[in-house]
Amino acid sequence: MASFGSLFSFGKRSFSDLSEQEILAVAISAEEDDGRIYLAYADALRETYPASAAVFDDMAGEESDHRRMLIEMHRAKFGERIPLIRREHVRGFFERRPVWLMQNLSLDTIRREAEIMEGSAARFYRQAATRASDASIRKLLVDLAEVETGHISLAHRLGIEHLKTAAGDDEKVTARRLFLLQVVQPGLVGLMDGSVSTLAPLFATAFATHNTYDTLLVGLAASIGAGISMGLAEGLSDDGALSGRGSPWIRGLASGLMTMLGGLGHALPYLIPYFWTATIVAFFIVAIELGVISWIRWRYMDTPIFRAILQIVFGGALVFLTGVLIGSA
Repeated sequence: MASFGSLFSFGKRSFSDLSEQEILAVAISAEEDDGRIYLAYADALRETYPASAAVFDDMAGEESDHRRMLIEMHRAKFGERIPLIRREHVRGFFERRPVWLMQNLSLDTIRREAEIMEGSAARFYRQAATRASDASIRKLLVDLAEVETGHISLAHRLGIEHLKTAAGDDEKVTARRLFLLQVVQPGLVGLMDGSVSTLAPLFATAFATHNTYDTLLVGLAASIGAGISMGLAEGLSDDGALSGRGSPWIRGLASGLMTMLGGLGHALPYLIPYFWTATIVAFFIVAIELGVISWIRWRYMDTPIFRAILQIVFGGALVFLTGVLIGSA
């Protein structure tokens, strides 16, 4: 379930609280990180798609140029010492896929990742430009926003050229990306939390009491409480301005409802007054829930199906056995 710290995003700065110097510092570190990611993409594609690898090499070089421009601006305005602040320290930034997860990604997946990266960077520069009072800093940020927007088109054309598939019009691509960011991802996180985290208290109560009514009450409390917590955590974590993830209300609602649904799925069988019948039904529902989560991760999150099944089923089984063992003690 969502922790108290995650609920209020402790440890992260609000973008509106950043000074111009801190905005430049975040941009410098972000350009450096993105350049390294593009080099990792290039290395992953070099043997099979050498032309695509060359494109990402060029994009990495451009990110390096942007970083030098930002450093020169910082040196001119604020001196040599750059504050130590990165985008993961700022609330609302869309998290990048770790480099060690990039192995065996298809060209289509890499293209989508690049589009998301550049779209996020362009939004950041546009938002940052509105906060800059210095004319030269604002001009630099606007110029960089336009360049990053051009990268999105470049990554899009890259996918069409090398995959030989129709990518659809821009409105459909944008709509699908928003659906993933605003509904699928928070909904999946909520479903995983509700389906897995409520297993331990539910089955601990079931095997400790062998009372279906008491088990049902605990399941209802855990599911509804987790839904409220996850909904608030998602809604308060990001206003969508930087990440492009859309309305926090929609994301919070999707996360909260799916969390509650995930928990209620294996709690409601305890409406059946016979303990073992209810428990067997609940067990099969848990198996269905874990299967659905694995499918969603494979279908929308580009997770290999066997890895998705292994991760979700293994984690769910551990939590389930924890509840059974504690309840039987």
